[in-house]
Amino acid sequence: MPYATHDIRNVALAGHPGAGKTTLFEALLHAGGALTTAGSVERGTTVSDFDPMEKARGHSMDIAIASIDHAPEGQGQAYHLNFIDTPGYPEFRGPALSALAAVETAVIVVDADTGVEHGTLRLMERAKERGLCRAIVVNKIDHEHADCPQVMDQLRQAFGPGVLPLNLPADWGTRVVDCFGNDAGDSDLGPVASWHQRILDQVVEAEPAAMERYLEHGEAGLSAQELHDAFEKALREGHLLPVCFVSARSGVGVAELLAVAERLFPDPTEANPPPLLKRNGHGDEPLLLDADTGGSVIADVFKIVNDPFVGKLGVFRVYQGTVRRDTQLFVDEGKRAFKVGHLFKLRGREHAEIEEAIPGDIAAVAKIDEVHVDAVLHESREDDGVRLEPIALPRPMFGLAVQAASRGQEQKLAQALQKLAEEDPAFAVEHNAELNETVIRGLSELHLRVMLERLKARFGVEVSARPPRIAYRETISVPAEGHYRHKKQTGGAGQFGEVFLRVEPLPRGAGFEFVDAVKGGTIPGQFMPAVEKGVRQAMQAGAVSGHPLQDLRTVVHDGKHHAVDSKEVAFVTAGRKAFLDAVSRARPQVLEPIVDLEVAAPDAQLGDVTGSLSARRARITGTSGSGDGGRAETVVHAQVPLSELEGFAAELKSLTAGRGRYALEFSHYEAVPPAMQQKLAAAWKPKQEED
Repeated sequence: MPYATHDIRNVALAGHPGAGKTTLFEALLHAGGALTTAGSVERGTTVSDFDPMEKARGHSMDIAIASIDHAPEGQGQAYHLNFIDTPGYPEFRGPALSALAAVETAVIVVDADTGVEHGTLRLMERAKERGLCRAIVVNKIDHEHADCPQVMDQLRQAFGPGVLPLNLPADWGTRVVDCFGNDAGDSDLGPVASWHQRILDQVVEAEPAAMERYLEHGEAGLSAQELHDAFEKALREGHLLPVCFVSARSGVGVAELLAVAERLFPDPTEANPPPLLKRNGHGDEPLLLDADTGGSVIADVFKIVNDPFVGKLGVFRVYQGTVRRDTQLFVDEGKRAFKVGHLFKLRGREHAEIEEAIPGDIAAVAKIDEVHVDAVLHESREDDGVRLEPIALPRPMFGLAVQAASRGQEQKLAQALQKLAEEDPAFAVEHNAELNETVIRGLSELHLRVMLERLKARFGVEVSARPPRIAYRETISVPAEGHYRHKKQTGGAGQFGEVFLRVEPLPRGAGFEFVDAVKGGTIPGQFMPAVEKGVRQAMQAGAVSGHPLQDLRTVVHDGKHHAVDSKEVAFVTAGRKAFLDAVSRARPQVLEPIVDLEVAAPDAQLGDVTGSLSARRARITGTSGSGDGGRAETVVHAQVPLSELEGFAAELKSLTAGRGRYALEFSHYEAVPPAMQQKLAAAWKPKQEED
């Protein structure tokens, strides 16, 4: 059915693993008429978990998108709702977080059995950082151990007094009652009237004019539009975090949730403006767009799918203009435009061809090689340099060095890894030319194991894998001077270059600075790039343990040249050896990557887990509780050297009978203990002597 931008609702379902997001996704499609029968996770028949690996594991590992065209009876308006189902496991946060770039509303799904869990807190914070409107859905309200009053208390304690219900469970979760538009009756959380009053007070606080009329005339003094506008503003500002109660499996509350999404969630013109930036000569400036169907197209790609039948699909959200078949679009600042040959709407694994995608809508374009996650598609050259501020993704820290198990499959392996990296922004592929080592990096051991299974299942490539070399770095502790004179005579024209320089430490994470402080032309300007080249060569090769140097400044302040014999190659050598001379006097240090680690473990095994971490040189920074009763667990927060985590996954599984889990993110680099530095230096020295 035809629809306009103000009819569109874009909603991402997110939450802790096991909260029931996929079942809710299925139930919403059924309630909206997109499915005649809701599928089942257990039977492997859901729209979103269509990948064979997802069916086998019984949980989502990638995002899935499906749309509903729904005309509520008696309203006279039709809505187009784009729902995105996201995986809950932290291993698959890359695609899940990327989906937040495409929506106005993030719905955080909470399990009524277990309440607020660690994943709930993390995802709520990420949605808030993005400026999204947020809502909470409490699922499984009819389960035997569901405790909806306790869950509501947990939510309000975690997120503040703005957490208020739009509907309430009644008769032990077998039905729900409206408490936003209704003030009569009872519920499992007490009288409806008291909750109705609290949510009304919270909503009108966001809009001074509505508050004034409300204080003068009561609820009767507010028009439906005034109440709607106040609700939207409270939602945008985070002043209100509405809660809906459902049982996705039985269908209780699902139709009511769909109605809330249609009536109260913002359309693309009502939400906070997306963080679009336009590059200019001085940096980036915010860019505000009108949701104008006739303007030039600006769209952002948030998902890549390599489909075996359709080819490479770029899934995008339109911000301005209308994308039609045969539209000519540029990718970022690419020199050539491409023609939109096929335009699709997605429903799980199915692709339906459409004629156009209007502002606010989500669609996909096929067979465009240049497209990538975070690419901006635009119609006008004036929009070169426009980009959507990227979502901060966790840095992939787990690594495996891989090589094709069979000779002759190296090229096939490289192409397959590239496709997997295109699809998952938290999966990276690195090639170390010096070691001839291909390293894949992900968010956990499980993440990489899944990727290796996908290599075999989708691309027919088997690999052998082993732990990669840890990404150590080197730096200096104090300033120091260095000098080298390179002089070589071979009978004809010789080589001559002399360099005096100084190295200075910089703060951790500052990188590298090269400063030309030569006066009087003792080193002519044309040779200074050669000096810098020599310095950078030495930095890359390392000075202590064979690892790249970082966080230092090199100041070249004097030197000598010869009118005939000075050449570029001479100053490359002089720069390199003067730098190494200075570093040797600057108390060099080897640095190791330190990660922020979060380990969730049952309370009964907490002591064993913290003991294991302490043995791995971990610094425990705090703990937080999650769950209650027989499922009580504690999340341990720690900082630990990445090198110490080898074998931790297997040990954690053994200590907790498979119930423990962990996630990590890169934090910073830190100096290794002296004994370890000596060991690394000793291992590198024989290789240097062989060279």
